[in-house]
Amino acid sequence: MLSIDKASTLHSRRASRKAISSLGAVMLSGVLCSNAIAATPVIEIYKTYTHIKLNNHKEYICIEQLWTKESNWNPNSNNKKSTAYGIPQLLNMKERDPYRQIDLGLKYIDKRYTTACNAWAFFKVKGYY
Repeated sequence: MLSIDKASTLHSRRASRKAISSLGAVMLSGVLCSNAIAATPVIEIYKTYTHIKLNNHKEYICIEQLWTKESNWNPNSNNKKSTAYGIPQLLNMKERDPYRQIDLGLKYIDKRYTTACNAWAFFKVKGYY
């Protein structure tokens, strides 16, 4: 049996994925992507999922730039200089599911920086977040 917290997270993730499915034409047209030419359809899905989770376009732009610099939205990105892994490049992360990586990255940013734009500003100064 799922706990209420896990059940609501699961429901939220399913609702977000359902919303993403209905946005297929928008995703593939590059409307939500700042670099539509280089992005693959699967990366567009990850970005759209992130945009829906944030529900704030300004914050989405910041995280899009941050995670493009960190991993180029590659869920298998592995930092050779540290234990950072995945789309958000979190240290010691073992999660392979890209949607869960995004959820964990957003949670980390919320706890440490409050907003994606604060994390992006920190990254621009320090080169990491």
